Amino acid sequence: MDGREIQLKRLMGVGRAVVVAIDHGMFDGPIPAMEDLPATAEKINPVVDAVLLAPGMLRHCGSIFAGQRRPVAAVRLNWNTVYCFHWNYRQAKSVAAYGVEDALREGMDVALVSLTLHTGSEERDAANIENFCALTTAAHRLGVPVIGEYFPTGHLEMSAEELHSDVKTGSRIVAELGADVIKTFNTVRFQEVTSTCPVPVLGLGAEKLPTQLDALKLAEREVKAGAGGVVFGRNAIQVKNPHAFQAALSEVVKNNASPARMVAKYKLG
Repeated sequence: MDGREIQLKRLMGVGRAVVVAIDHGMFDGPIPAMEDLPATAEKINPVVDAVLLAPGMLRHCGSIFAGQRRPVAAVRLNWNTVYCFHWNYRQAKSVAAYGVEDALREGMDVALVSLTLHTGSEERDAANIENFCALTTAAHRLGVPVIGEYFPTGHLEMSAEELHSDVKTGSRIVAELGADVIKTFNTVRFQEVTSTCPVPVLGLGAEKLPTQLDALKLAEREVKAGAGGVVFGRNAIQVKNPHAFQAALSEVVKNNASPARMVAKYKLG
């Protein structure tokens, strides 16, 4: 078994992964509950399988990765204007932000590389593909598995059907280009996405939901639709007790636990 296979097994745990994302500052700067990222990292429950963060934050959040039962360090390697909603960017340009070897030296276990297509420009789409393939190939050459994130352009303005069609096509493209795992949006027929990709598909938590029960129900729907796990950021961090919520989330994702029962068990309110 090579290093890439070992890290994939660590990421996927018992078959479904729970990933907590705290990389928002890479595009948004400090957001609520993530102003002091090392303090945020301290609130992460080591029961989760991985923590997604920016390359420059690995050295500041090392405590979460130091324990005997530690999550996998997943590091985002490219920067994409599609995430900069506050600046109203619309062109979805992607650039490499950090080299694979440099991230490995910082402590990366798994790489995340995002891809955005259907930007309105063939040239820009091709450049985004080139960037995705270069980083993915470099990671694989060094035995590092890649989570390929497919993130649609203008997803907030899409209808449910438009989002589904874009995600279904884009996720398959990401798999075809070599991603070991996919991270993307839940859709109205998410099973069509998960069943047409030969690698695990992780469903996003996306925007902050009104209640913790709503967030757990979203995770339940994604898993029932065939997801290989979830990636939750705001919904796992911007809560009263992140440690407790993440424990509940792990039970829903890994053990098919009832969201309502987990809310009661962990006193999530």
